Amino acid sequence: MKAITFNLLAWVMLPIMDGFAKYLSADMPVLQITWARYFFTVAFTLPIMFFFYNKQLVWTDKPKLQIIRGLILLCANICFFYAISVISLAKALTLAFVAPLIVTAFSPIFLGEKVGVRRWTAVIIGFIGSLVVIRPGFVEINLASIAALGTGVMYGFYLIITRKLSTSDNPLLTLLLTGLVGLVAVSGIMPLIWVNPSASQWSMMASIGVFACVGHLFLILSLKYADASKLAPFSYFEIITNIIIGYYFFSDFPDNWTFLGLSIIIMSGIYISRRESHIKSN
Repeated sequence: MKAITFNLLAWVMLPIMDGFAKYLSADMPVLQITWARYFFTVAFTLPIMFFFYNKQLVWTDKPKLQIIRGLILLCANICFFYAISVISLAKALTLAFVAPLIVTAFSPIFLGEKVGVRRWTAVIIGFIGSLVVIRPGFVEINLASIAALGTGVMYGFYLIITRKLSTSDNPLLTLLLTGLVGLVAVSGIMPLIWVNPSASQWSMMASIGVFACVGHLFLILSLKYADASKLAPFSYFEIITNIIIGYYFFSDFPDNWTFLGLSIIIMSGIYISRRESHIKSN
């Protein structure tokens, strides 16, 4: 129950971050928004660790894996922030929903979790759902759609690595290292693209960091208590918050094809989840 609660809380927090990022993308470079996400994540995580957990933290024994995880999430963030600057939140998120399918497909290789023929079939059907959304051959496939799909692929590997690290590293340490890796990697280019934010834009940039910090902490905690493949389908809950934000703040509402593709992806995810529960009970 802890795992599910933490996971659902994560998928409420993260779409709010996306909403702020989409709003800022109208006047600000995507890389600057990404920098803000990492800068404020580190700014909020460091004091918490220093004042409350400094005596409990032990340095990671998997630094390379932490760096790889941080770089994968950085690339996923850049791709997704770019995608939502061009296409709707709902469409971008629907395409990014291939992440749970990636988790299911690659968990046997990296985590030793068992995935049978039926769940492999569900993964393939879920991918077909993503093709329904972008409809190659019927509508023009733009760079934003490809970026959103790439986000899902990278995020799937991010979740797998998070699960692997959750058994050895403190969640707050993992959160801080993720922020530091992204911040260091993207800071060098900031002087070249910097746009001076207004006071309200600074507050939104800070909010992105706060919601990213809290959301990913919940995500890390959830993966500490349950298998990645079991929790993966719960990420579909994110679409509810995302559609509400997109509709009320950006007048974006998913078209029928997006809903159809989303339904196919969600059904495949639910099947994977039920199959997982059945195997565990036996």
